[in-house]
Amino acid sequence: MINFGGTEEKVVTREEFSLEKAREVLSKETIAIIGYGVQGPGQALNLRDNGMNVIVGQRSPSKSWDKAVADGFVPGETLFSIEEAAERGTIIQYLLSDAAQIAIWPTLKPYLTEGKALYFSHGFGITYKERTGIIAPKNIDVILAAPKGSGTSLRRLFLEGKGLNSSYAIDQDFTGRAYERVIALGIGIGSGYLFETNFKREVYSDLTGERGTLMGAIAGIFEAQYDLLRRRGHSPSEAFNETVEELTQSLMPLVAENGMDWMYANCSTTAQRGALDWKNKFRDAVAPVFEELYDSVASGEEAQRSIDSNSQADYREKLEVELTELRESEMWQTGKAVRALRPEKNKAEANA
Repeated sequence: MINFGGTEEKVVTREEFSLEKAREVLSKETIAIIGYGVQGPGQALNLRDNGMNVIVGQRSPSKSWDKAVADGFVPGETLFSIEEAAERGTIIQYLLSDAAQIAIWPTLKPYLTEGKALYFSHGFGITYKERTGIIAPKNIDVILAAPKGSGTSLRRLFLEGKGLNSSYAIDQDFTGRAYERVIALGIGIGSGYLFETNFKREVYSDLTGERGTLMGAIAGIFEAQYDLLRRRGHSPSEAFNETVEELTQSLMPLVAENGMDWMYANCSTTAQRGALDWKNKFRDAVAPVFEELYDSVASGEEAQRSIDSNSQADYREKLEVELTELRESEMWQTGKAVRALRPEKNKAEANA
């Protein structure tokens, strides 16, 4: 148990549950990674490099199949169709997108035979099962290990000898081994430490975070400040540097190292005073938006919107239009130019 801000939480560290123990727990398991898109490559490669028996199930032909081959998975040996990988696997890591999980579920379900484990890295499919149709058989383990970041970050930190923190949850423990299985997998994929949750809390916090401070809110705040500075006569370079570059390259690393108070203490007294004076104004302004967001997640509205939009045949074409608009905006074209002017070391890190 670890004390976080006065609240005790169950946490598992690498010291408590070593990699050697994880290898022992998983020594007789075949881990089938279903899907090789966002989370699949990082988790598969980390598990493989940590000595676990990993195979990949992916549709062919596809870009993801080709990526798996490029990453060293061999067709017919460690790379199979989704059906064959699911049949061979004793642990099925279901790492397709939420929409793809819904579509592939009827194909996968017959291979979830007694004693197997069904593993997720997102609680969406199980939490919203009335909407997704993903209802697991009762005679298997259903577990979750959710890295708090992208698969790319998980892999990058692993290669640097670091770890990305993950949550873990157990929805069904048919075998009596669900706990040791999920913790061993969490250690195997490269978690820094694992903290306990459940499927519902994971998906509620994840959807709120993605739409909030991790992506949606921060992008909106960037745009609001950048647009204000441009309207008030500041150049694109100045507006971008004061909005994005200083935050991402200077201040956030300080927060990551020692916390917000430490970052404040290492800025000018003028910056400190202004930040403290305006912090509560911004908090109070956005608090109602976060309440609305969380209610939308809890009611299932956000899940249904994702299901409806992501299942459309032309979804990716529509998405590309939106992303192109974002990419070609003045702010992010300025950002591209700013990144190109960084010193070579920083530039390589930013483009990695």
